[in-house]
Amino acid sequence: MKFIKNYQSSLKLLAGIAIGAIIGIFFSDFALLLEPLGRLFLNVVFVLIVPLVFCNMTLAVANNQGLDRIKKILRFTLVSFLLTTLTAVVLMYLATLIYNPFETIDTGQFTELMDQTLNADSQSLAMVIVDTLTVSNFLDLFDKSHLLSLILFSLFFGLTISSVGEKAVPLTRVITSVNHVIMKMITLVMRFAPVGLGSYFAYTLGNLGSKILGGYFKSLILFVIVCVIYYVFILSIYAYIGGGTSGLKCYWKNIFNPSLQALGTSSSAACIPVNLTALERIGVPEDIRETVISLGANIHKDGSAMSGVLQVVLLFTLFNRELDTPLAALCIIGGGFLVGVVMGSIPSGGFTAEVLLVSLFGFPVEVIPVLAVITTITDMTATVINSTSNITCGMMVRRAVEKTYYKQTQLPVK
Repeated sequence: MKFIKNYQSSLKLLAGIAIGAIIGIFFSDFALLLEPLGRLFLNVVFVLIVPLVFCNMTLAVANNQGLDRIKKILRFTLVSFLLTTLTAVVLMYLATLIYNPFETIDTGQFTELMDQTLNADSQSLAMVIVDTLTVSNFLDLFDKSHLLSLILFSLFFGLTISSVGEKAVPLTRVITSVNHVIMKMITLVMRFAPVGLGSYFAYTLGNLGSKILGGYFKSLILFVIVCVIYYVFILSIYAYIGGGTSGLKCYWKNIFNPSLQALGTSSSAACIPVNLTALERIGVPEDIRETVISLGANIHKDGSAMSGVLQVVLLFTLFNRELDTPLAALCIIGGGFLVGVVMGSIPSGGFTAEVLLVSLFGFPVEVIPVLAVITTITDMTATVINSTSNITCGMMVRRAVEKTYYKQTQLPVK
């Protein structure tokens, strides 16, 4: 019963997707009639994504007070986040080169969608980067196809608010209030996610065929295997870098409860208290652990980044793009990196990562529900990696800032 309570929303979403899959496979004519219902849900989500991104990214920067005091800590924290996320996505990319779980998918039924993508006018790499990062009109920022530009604008806006100081406090309060309202709207809308996403997934399968389902179970198995390798070996290496042999022992003595918390809640934010306690027991100073864990819960998600790699690999496979070329490697690793670093600060309820990936690589929005399944089935395992990797980052930041190893802090076991 406790398991069902903890995973109630995920189980409902999976049930909706499963029912949609059955309808799409066995009742394809009826599934095509569900498109308006699914499209209605997706359109509402798309409308809410823009203010959601703006408010969250702006507040994530604007609310960071005392940056001068923690400048060194913040610098090493961000460096550790970037390097560990890069390691995670490279590991997952190499795993997909060894075994692509989507390789047997029949891509012939995607010809019409592929034509929409491949007929685009060619541009130089420099212009592609410019068009991806910027827009020529302010209102274009609030188009879902320009999410990356909006993120950069929001970060700049947040930094400016922080630099203005007290005079910008009223504005920060307004944005905070708007953020609370948008989050409530997202919560209300996502109650209909099993029906909305299930309907559109049924339409997608009814229109594209059922063979796409074969890769999902295989992708989940591959994801779990890679996550276990990352959890046992890679995180142990990080712990050793942060604290040597004694630090590694302290890490494994204190990682059990944070892992269970992550697995039981599927929420990085819910793991903040137990992660802080774990770092305190390991011996990481308060200013470091508060900075690393608070930021990490928002912008550092190695597990989500690995899931992002799977999503890009699925996209590339569906549209017959090679995976093993240098350009493909850069795109896949970069896509997963964006999901783990940039989109980590956006709540997962809005399918924001899927929208970003589709718009970034120029794929049609019809594949978003297909990608959303990857996010759903990998969420539990990804959260464990998201949360526990913040603990090892805290250890490495402590090592980098204070240049010394440390002894475990003895706290009473509760």
